[in-house]
Amino acid sequence: MAEIIELDLDRMVAGGFAMGRAKGRTIFVKYALPSERVRAEIVGEKGRVAHAIPLDILRRSPARQEPRCLHAVPGGGGPGEWQIISYEQQLFYKREIVTDQLERIGKLEKPMVHSIPIAPDQWGYRTSMVFTMTRDGELGFWSDDRRQVVPVDTCYLMHPSLQDLFQELNLSAEGVARVRFVMGSEADDRMIVLEMREDVEPEIETDLPVSINLLLSDHEPVNLIGSAQVTYQILDREFKVTAGSFFYPNPQMIPILIDEVLKRLDLQGTESILELYAGVGTLTRFIAERADIVLSVESYPPSVSDADVNLEDLENVELVEGTVEEVLANLVGPFDGIVVDPPPSGLSDDVIDGLVRLHPPRIIYASADPGTLGRDIQRLAKKEAGYRLIDVQPLDMEPQTPHVVCVALLQVADK
Repeated sequence: MAEIIELDLDRMVAGGFAMGRAKGRTIFVKYALPSERVRAEIVGEKGRVAHAIPLDILRRSPARQEPRCLHAVPGGGGPGEWQIISYEQQLFYKREIVTDQLERIGKLEKPMVHSIPIAPDQWGYRTSMVFTMTRDGELGFWSDDRRQVVPVDTCYLMHPSLQDLFQELNLSAEGVARVRFVMGSEADDRMIVLEMREDVEPEIETDLPVSINLLLSDHEPVNLIGSAQVTYQILDREFKVTAGSFFYPNPQMIPILIDEVLKRLDLQGTESILELYAGVGTLTRFIAERADIVLSVESYPPSVSDADVNLEDLENVELVEGTVEEVLANLVGPFDGIVVDPPPSGLSDDVIDGLVRLHPPRIIYASADPGTLGRDIQRLAKKEAGYRLIDVQPLDMEPQTPHVVCVALLQVADK
């Protein structure tokens, strides 16, 4: 029989959970806010930590609002669970979470975490969205407990042009596991990327104005219809992005990210810069226009090919294909600065060791997860490593979600 409790919630924590305490346990409640009192059902427990979902909101937070999406409820699935929170309060909570992760995991005392700038668009901003296929052939999102895929008919985070394509698409190919909708900067530059349960090329026909690509289990893209790429206009430059290559799903925020990285690099035109996890060369382009030379490292071959096209007019960029660990092990330097933009899992021990061995005056860390950022800063701040955190700028790359991207500056401690 399910356990039902009542508790007061006092703060927001990583993952978008409101936290409270009851019966000697720490309780994390999704779809709830600090200052609320809830009646909740325990859905998971380990030791003195439990997870719960709210059944009733007994005392509402002033920041709570009605969500646009019917799926922004317990069990509804989907990426927009913070639709229940006013936008201004979302930004407050995200900064609070970043500070908490740096203090608790990073062991930092009063880190400098700046206020978060308002995103240009809080709705309809995503130019990339992944859906999972249900057993009945409908597209949806995994439920919170990952037990079922909940069909979706509208996603308000997705760009309207992709939403139109989503509504028009009638996908009958058997064996499809996931479908990614992608668009470039132009509304008619649209792509569908299919992932199959087995690496079998599906029979596809369409009269829709859209490119279709297949992504194999080894992440190798296969073009089926139309183009293998979409094109993004970032500031005054174009970037080709192949199916399977990573690109931030909110392109309007990328110029802000670029500006924050460049501000912390403080380039004078004479510097040698190492960029790790460089992707299709978006940051590389704007760094190279201000530095003497850039060594750009990326492990995903299609992204390296994209970067080769995107940066073909620049003579001061060297592209290296390989894992960051392998490349770092053979680098000598020196470098005036290193830029890292790793996946949410952060930096491996070998990467940390490589950064410390090269020992650049500054490291700029673009992080997709405040927890792993805090962990990696703590490792780089050890006495033998010799770095100290200067500041962190969180960015709201994905409004209506708990996700936050941070740009952090670390300098050699004696600088």
